[in-house]
Amino acid sequence: MKIVMVPSGFKECLDAEQVAEAMEVGVRRLDPNANITVVPMMDGGEGFAKTVVNLKNGKLYYKVVTGPVGKKIKSHFGIYKEGDRKTAIIEMAAVAGLKLVPEESRNPLWTTTYGVGELIKAALDFDVDHIIIGCGDSGTSDGGAGMAQAIGVQFLDYYGNPFYVRGGGDLYKIHSIDLSEVDKRLSTVQIEVACNWHNVLCGENGVTRVFGPQKGATKNEVEQMSQAFDHYASLIKEYIGLDLRTAPGSGASGGLGAGLKAFAGAQLHPRYQVMMRYINIEKHMKEADVVFTAEGCLDFQTPKGKIPAEVARVAKKREIPVIAITGTIGKNAQINYETGIDAYLSIIQKPTSLEKSMTKASLWIADSTEAAMRHVRIGYQIAKRRLKRGIIQ
Repeated sequence: MKIVMVPSGFKECLDAEQVAEAMEVGVRRLDPNANITVVPMMDGGEGFAKTVVNLKNGKLYYKVVTGPVGKKIKSHFGIYKEGDRKTAIIEMAAVAGLKLVPEESRNPLWTTTYGVGELIKAALDFDVDHIIIGCGDSGTSDGGAGMAQAIGVQFLDYYGNPFYVRGGGDLYKIHSIDLSEVDKRLSTVQIEVACNWHNVLCGENGVTRVFGPQKGATKNEVEQMSQAFDHYASLIKEYIGLDLRTAPGSGASGGLGAGLKAFAGAQLHPRYQVMMRYINIEKHMKEADVVFTAEGCLDFQTPKGKIPAEVARVAKKREIPVIAITGTIGKNAQINYETGIDAYLSIIQKPTSLEKSMTKASLWIADSTEAAMRHVRIGYQIAKRRLKRGIIQ
């Protein structure tokens, strides 16, 4: 039996490679000689820069920049060369990710993407021709205003005075935008963004309403942020000429997608489309008998561009069964059956705390994968008995 494992990471806990390692441990408990192909997937979130750099034999560079709560942190970006083209890889999770926001500071009104802009400028210092930015696992909702300020955009108040936008809570104070000091090197560099294509900036399905509570926003703060994003979008249309309210990907990473497109001239792409430039999972699935995937939480949002659903769609083209291992099973998770996931199971088997589940995640992923493989083996045994009895169907 050939087993292909294509997991994503468990946010704030394990990256994709660590999840894959734990899954492989579970299978080999049952069959030490199992034919396993491991393809850790990246979705633009945690581990994106490191993974691409490793695949392209590039190099990681470290820089102290502004973190999401305004304090200096050590972050990184990658650079690799192909022919005469030099590409920088920036991972927003490594500078403004949720993992970098302490529990007591999780308020999207006051977290910033300023460090993302600082990394863009650092990459420009290397004379790159191309920048790819992974948007995922964010801890911010400032519409990319922090990033914009770092690259030279000035936001002005009602009196025409420049002021520092600390986070999404300040967006409503912006009265006008001054683009005269934007780093001119941006006009000579192609910037691409790997983002969740289904996330939009404004409206009933706007990013604040969907992800605001996850980042610490109360119900009232969600409404405040939604109104602020409406105001921000109207200013972008007025000064940039782009209507990004419901543009695909505009809401990615708390609106960073909109900020990058408006102020850095970036092109937004479905993150899975960008990932496939580096990892061809179809090649690995050619002879697979079963595919395993994984995600920290499987719910109604999974089909909207997340790794397990995209993996399942590829597998279904070849009629390969797909099993998903997940940390938690969320709201309307059953919708994932429609994407091609045939079965899913949570690693959490009894009531426990979040802290314990995170420390035990590797062990529990291995346990759950072993359990899933035992069920697969039962299916094979049933099929074998039926064949012996001459029952084909």
